[in-house]
Amino acid sequence: MIKPVGEARPNTFEFETSALIKASGFREYDARWWFGQPGSAEPPELNLIGVQALGMGLGTLIRRLGVASDIVTGHDFRSYSLSIKLALVSGLMAAGARVKDVGLALSPMAYFAQFALDTPSVAMVTASHNENGWTGVKMGAARPLTFGPEEMSALKTIVLAGDFDLAGGGSYDFVSGFRQTYLADLTTGKRILRPLKVVVACGNGTAGAFAPEALARIGCEVIPLDVELDHTFPRYNPNPEDMRMLHAIRDKVLETGADVGLGFDGDGDRCGVVDNEGNEIFADKVGVMLARDISRLYPGSTFVVDVKSTGLFATDSVLEANGAVTHYWKTGHSYIKRRVGELGAIAGFEKSGHFFFNAPIGRGYDDGLVTAIAICQTLDRSPDSTIADLYRALPLTFGTPTMSPHCADDLKYGVVERVVSDFQAMKRDGTVFAGQRIAELITVNGVRVVAEDGTWGLVRASSNKPELVVVVESPVSSERRRQMFEGVDAVLRRSPEVGPYNQTF
Repeated sequence: MIKPVGEARPNTFEFETSALIKASGFREYDARWWFGQPGSAEPPELNLIGVQALGMGLGTLIRRLGVASDIVTGHDFRSYSLSIKLALVSGLMAAGARVKDVGLALSPMAYFAQFALDTPSVAMVTASHNENGWTGVKMGAARPLTFGPEEMSALKTIVLAGDFDLAGGGSYDFVSGFRQTYLADLTTGKRILRPLKVVVACGNGTAGAFAPEALARIGCEVIPLDVELDHTFPRYNPNPEDMRMLHAIRDKVLETGADVGLGFDGDGDRCGVVDNEGNEIFADKVGVMLARDISRLYPGSTFVVDVKSTGLFATDSVLEANGAVTHYWKTGHSYIKRRVGELGAIAGFEKSGHFFFNAPIGRGYDDGLVTAIAICQTLDRSPDSTIADLYRALPLTFGTPTMSPHCADDLKYGVVERVVSDFQAMKRDGTVFAGQRIAELITVNGVRVVAEDGTWGLVRASSNKPELVVVVESPVSSERRRQMFEGVDAVLRRSPEVGPYNQTF
């Protein structure tokens, strides 16, 4: 029986004969490991035997959950993803799983396959927007949901203990032509009447094989940007929160006079937006714009947003007039997806760009192409307005991008606990923080500290990388935004484990 190990050096007997799986790779709602890169000094956290063990564990967990053994699998476009998927499949089959492989795919294409192929479970091999060298798996056993902490904890326990039920009897079926099935489902009946010139940016990731055709099918004039598949990601990582990608989209929009720029992450479940004037619109503001349009079509709509998102969801007069109700919830695609289902919300929005649309717009999972089409439809329903006009119509706030100081996976949650305690003590003692007293602390996910004037700052642990997450917004001024950031950063700097930021504002 395989018993995984936590460390093994490449080019050794142990690495070639042991299942290497570092425990920290089991995250809150998916799995991510450093698989390694040529020339990297960082030792790998996973090998192919470890991936096989992961498949055995996932097949075992699905069986113990009482779910049928049919499972969809797919992989993103990286040099090693296919080999990882095949190792995963071998483990799944050993545990008795009947595998339906849709091939090279976006994560939402795999989620769609659960419905189209009447298959309850999914295992999508992807590192999403992480840099090359990372890999991971997004998993679920109850469509349209993906695993949360309870399932991930159970999977971790099974795999690390080697506690597998190897029933055998598994099977493998490659589903050919499924890309066209997915594209047809996305676009049928969604033709727009307004002529829209759209920059479609994919960062040379998987979305390049899907997004340009999807948007062309609904009637857009597509201006491709880095849509050629190239797993070296020669210009920048496919990540619509990365300012390099957003700036590249901005430049192409201004060069071509496009109506909008849309950028997709490495596995196509997120969408970033640049308006016709070259302004990068953070995803939470895009969410407010979409919520305004959706709640006009469907008055009384319920929305779910994550704690990183703008306060406008709670204060916007248009949403209030449309009877919209918004709930703030934990950051993370699995959390928001689940909460959208629990509340029967029509949509959920994350600042990271994960958007979830329930019927009649979508099936409840996050799909960057569904989001892109919804944006184009909003513009189609606003023939006299540009996307910049719709953006300007929002109340002005002063926000930051998502900033991510490095913090090791085994330390980050302890750091956040100390930060929460520090803010709780300040609020209890009536301490002036960043120029004002603390009006509210929201601790559903890390801590969102809210000042008396509505300026707020968030600190939480990243769920999929060795980082913290810091976001700040002020409805008052850029100076208040700066004050809040400096206050939050000063609290963080009490912990020497916190490293430099990946980007600031």
